[in-house]
Amino acid sequence: MNLPQSAVSSFFKEQSGLAKMAIRSWFTFAFLFSLLVLHADAKAKAKAFDPYKVLGVEKNATQREIQKAFHQLSLVYHPDKNKSKGAQEKFAEINNAYDFLSDEEKRKNYDRKRDKEGATRFDAGHPGDGGGPGGYAYSTSSGPGQSEFTSGPGGSQHMGGQGSSWTGFNIGDLFSKFFGGFSGSSWSQSQSESSPKSIRAISSNVFEKEISDQGMTWLLLSHTPSSQQGKQNYESIMEEVASLLQGAIRVGSINCETEYSLCKDLGMLPGRAPRLFVYSYKVNEKGSLKEYKGDLVTENAETFCQYHLPRFSERISLNHFDLSSSHVERYPVVMLLSTRKDTPVIWRVLSGLYHKRFTFYDAEVHDVSEPDVKKLGVGALPAVIGWLSNGEKHILKSGISVKDLKSAIEDLSSMLHRFEKKNKKVASSKQTDSAERQLPLLTASNSDALCGDKTPVCIIGAFRKTRSRERLESLLFKVSQKSLSRRKNVASGSKDSVSYSLLDARKQASFLSAFDKSGYKSSSKILVAFKPRKGKFAAFKGHMNVEKVERFISSVLSGDVKFSRTRQKPVLK
Repeated sequence: MNLPQSAVSSFFKEQSGLAKMAIRSWFTFAFLFSLLVLHADAKAKAKAFDPYKVLGVEKNATQREIQKAFHQLSLVYHPDKNKSKGAQEKFAEINNAYDFLSDEEKRKNYDRKRDKEGATRFDAGHPGDGGGPGGYAYSTSSGPGQSEFTSGPGGSQHMGGQGSSWTGFNIGDLFSKFFGGFSGSSWSQSQSESSPKSIRAISSNVFEKEISDQGMTWLLLSHTPSSQQGKQNYESIMEEVASLLQGAIRVGSINCETEYSLCKDLGMLPGRAPRLFVYSYKVNEKGSLKEYKGDLVTENAETFCQYHLPRFSERISLNHFDLSSSHVERYPVVMLLSTRKDTPVIWRVLSGLYHKRFTFYDAEVHDVSEPDVKKLGVGALPAVIGWLSNGEKHILKSGISVKDLKSAIEDLSSMLHRFEKKNKKVASSKQTDSAERQLPLLTASNSDALCGDKTPVCIIGAFRKTRSRERLESLLFKVSQKSLSRRKNVASGSKDSVSYSLLDARKQASFLSAFDKSGYKSSSKILVAFKPRKGKFAAFKGHMNVEKVERFISSVLSGDVKFSRTRQKPVLK
């Protein structure tokens, strides 16, 4: 039987079409089967996943214990320290567990489901369970850079990270194998690059207003999106240190991509990994950044931060402290008495927080029975004594007990705040008679009257800053009222008369250069005893209080101080 050529051709075309459909169906079936196998396998893994077991902590573990466990495991399995494949998988699992347990909402969600179902489940969610947008949470990420597959109301789905994870496996990888070119959104990447809520994001504006020279110590992390290596470890350490030194330091993170100028100006630009700095007051009154280059160990980082806390309290010996001189300070004075050999951390923190509001001292004492302690009227140690600007002494607190660092700082801060308010009232009442205490400013127009040839000795307080002037004026006025140095006025013509005056060193540099080649430029304040007729002088520099100034002037008047001849005749403008 001979079939027409067209019929044969049509028959083979139909067979070819059926074959193509069969092949297409087989590939579809294979794809769906693979999808189901992977889904089932991942689902089983998700059920077996227990973040508490992974981190080796109890269900009732505190956040501090969870952070510590995560940090210890990270030191062992971090890719930078352990290159094995198994270690990388383990590190991803540790990250996964910490991600859940460090987030209180996710942790509550997990605990609630485990208690209800008797097993760990991440493959089903209910409204309000937390996790992704809209309140549905299905699974954790399977490693760094990957996030949850979440669903919002109405079934809208969001996939994040480098191919989102769905019940434990990466659906992005699967799609890319079959079709190519698939990539998830950047939602999870931005999430992984953001810092924990306890670590504040620092901008140039925040740095200028809240960090720079504000007296508080900060632990700062500098990073960029390309320097994320080990960032979680750094942040974990920062949170732990902040917890241990709560109230004493604050923690912040600077994204040097968006805050490039700030990082560059501060010398904080990171390389491949983030960099950790402490904003310190260890060196001087101006804050400065000190980089932490030690091991990422909480204890080491805590010690580093503690070492760089403020040191604005002057350590003194109580038996050499002139209590009567305290009120000449510009600010109210507070002193801590304790048995500690070094300035306690709490007092150092307070000296930073209240810098330029109080003058801080601290002293080591052993018992309240000591004569110097008895004089102060202290009944129990540790104790804080305060002096108002009028010299009035107050026992602010004695027998201080410390529950923890944060509460102690808060308690003593309230005490200082109340004392400061009290001092302001005293200071306002003093303003009425302040004019009577003013010492004359030495210039060319009054030089003959104040420090001419008829004056045996001129006591001149030279200053460079307003604060130094106020301190010198208070000191010299007090000393001038004492019997030993209160001699007859120049106008009386007595040989023993002595004059007291102030000198603006910024405007009278040529006058001071007659005594010293540099004009004492390195000193903010200096006391000069000048004998105009003999052209001789003696100078006193360094820390000044009433006792020291009075001793110097007494030595000048008794001839116990060696005088030097001036380099040239002092000339005033």
